[in-house]
Amino acid sequence: MIYQSAEEWLGSEEKRVLLFGMSGLGKTHVSKLLRDSGNWFHYSIDYRIGTRYMGEHIADNFKREAMKVPLLRELLMTDSVHITSNIRFDNLAPLSTYLGKPGNPAKGGLPFAEYMLRQDQHRVAEIASLLDTAHFAERAKSLYGYPHFVCDSGGSICEVVEPENPDDPVLTSLSRVALMVWIEGTEAHTADLIRRFDKAPKPMYYQPEFLHAAWEEYLSENRLSEAEVDPDAFVRWTYARALAHRQPRYRAMAENWGVTVSAHDIADVNSVEGFIALVARALEARR
Repeated sequence: MIYQSAEEWLGSEEKRVLLFGMSGLGKTHVSKLLRDSGNWFHYSIDYRIGTRYMGEHIADNFKREAMKVPLLRELLMTDSVHITSNIRFDNLAPLSTYLGKPGNPAKGGLPFAEYMLRQDQHRVAEIASLLDTAHFAERAKSLYGYPHFVCDSGGSICEVVEPENPDDPVLTSLSRVALMVWIEGTEAHTADLIRRFDKAPKPMYYQPEFLHAAWEEYLSENRLSEAEVDPDAFVRWTYARALAHRQPRYRAMAENWGVTVSAHDIADVNSVEGFIALVARALEARR
């Protein structure tokens, strides 16, 4: 870890952190709070994925749909219109829409093979975006003059690393750049995330082994063919299993590569000073 003690963290003139954990527990909230202070550079992994590494896939998907409309097809073929996504830190809908959900095409589902292709594209993009963290941390300092840096990672970071492997290339790179901070939720937080997801299910990235097993189990349990699957029903069914699958991986990341703070404490953070003090306590607890 780049900070071995609370004293070293508090005394550092260049504070760098990477926040990880389940989506919805405060990573982006804290990142925005730090960014708005004016002294912290905010690097969003999901934003980087959607703009740098999957932007062309996303735009091509929009164009593919537009080509089905005669008027838009004519305009596209004559380069008369420009179609692109408008991804922002607080609106990643174009990326989620592209990832999609498997199942009945009449309900907006994708063939499972196409769904898995897009999942793999996301995996490659996420690893590349995580490895770009070092570049952006240095860029934030040398180009823009920011003394501090926060990396807001996606919830699926634990799916593309091997937390128990001391030579994992992604975690090795990240741990040399920033202090990895796990925002740990409770069972109550998990139940609330599931309720929120149930109201508005959205696409996510999963490990292929986990996803293949979940897909086969869902088809068998419900006696459905691929084309009969309700896409929203499948991702709802999968979500709770995904959270249970991810929790021990997050924990291993924190134990082997960083520190842990509670989601309750993160929710109470309303200032940069409060966040710095919280991380200091986490470093002290680790010692």
